[in-house]
Amino acid sequence: MAFTRWDPLQDLLALQERINRLAGSDEAGWTPPVDIYEMADQYVVTAEVAGLSRDDLQIHIQEGKLTIRGERQSGDATSVRYERVERGHGRFTRAFVLPHPVDASGITADLENGVLTVTVPKLPDPRRQVDIG
Repeated sequence: MAFTRWDPLQDLLALQERINRLAGSDEAGWTPPVDIYEMADQYVVTAEVAGLSRDDLQIHIQEGKLTIRGERQSGDATSVRYERVERGHGRFTRAFVLPHPVDASGITADLENGVLTVTVPKLPDPRRQVDIG
């Protein structure tokens, strides 16, 4: 018997994707895998989007919600008979609520070797501790 480790965050992300589809957001043609990690001063989001160019991707942030949209064109089905199709095609939307306030003006994105990397800087914590001299 094999055991798998339960990841509640993964379950929540999957639930969020289902709710987005039910709510009428863009019909997903495929879902690129995404990693999100947090550092002291920023969030970093990486997505596997092989075959897409910068023009195929859109990145938006509003009220702490980062949204990545894109579209991978499929081949011309009228002139080609596919024997097997495993890569996803069509539109996708991935949206993530970031738990800490972020600096929307400082977001950067890079696309290299089919991996989109979005860096989202955090705003400084207004509750910083003051040393008494």
